[in-house]
Amino acid sequence: ISGTAGLVPVPARAEVAPRLYDRARLVAVHGAPLKARAVVAETNYVFHYPFVGTPCFLLNLGRPVAGATTLRRDDGTTYAWGGGVGPARGIVAFSAICAHKLAYPTRDVSFIRYQPQRSATSEARVIHCCADHSVYDPASGARVLAGPAPQPLAAILLEYDAATDELAALGTVGAEQFDAFFTKYEFKLALDHGQGRARRSVGASAVVRELAQYCKQTIRC
Repeated sequence: ISGTAGLVPVPARAEVAPRLYDRARLVAVHGAPLKARAVVAETNYVFHYPFVGTPCFLLNLGRPVAGATTLRRDDGTTYAWGGGVGPARGIVAFSAICAHKLAYPTRDVSFIRYQPQRSATSEARVIHCCADHSVYDPASGARVLAGPAPQPLAAILLEYDAATDELAALGTVGAEQFDAFFTKYEFKLALDHGQGRARRSVGASAVVRELAQYCKQTIRC
């Protein structure tokens, strides 16, 4: 294995270690392993991890993304983010649950997405939540650039195997909001995934789709 994001030794100044979950291979919609070279740059992809109901963004930023970034959670503790993986170390992943009021991509609509171009309300190459205009920088661990979000998006730890060009999700680092998410959207998640199923582990694989294929409408602002 040639690259693992977030599994670098945690600096002494960091107070929060990564949280590991079941390893999930990232696969395409037809079930075959997703190849890192097939992840189109500057395109929104969505997969669910570590639970059936918790969406994440997979992004190829199209340029190397350095690691060893230290970020701060709302409670004041810090953590280390390991940067990008893949052939050019440009692939990153983050929870798609906004750190402000937990907006997330649903099958019907998404108020949060990666924005390649500059808009009237934010710069280019950012993750922008149009619900309350929280803006995050995916090239620096999804740190907050603007808006009311109190902390970065949780990062998803990715493993890259250069021999197979395959990717897997291993865990998270940063402030998880899963408990609050499950509580806030309990009824909606039960409708979408079945009673109690949203909290189940995704298992050995997680399906990756383009956001445009997963969601009927993406709000732009």
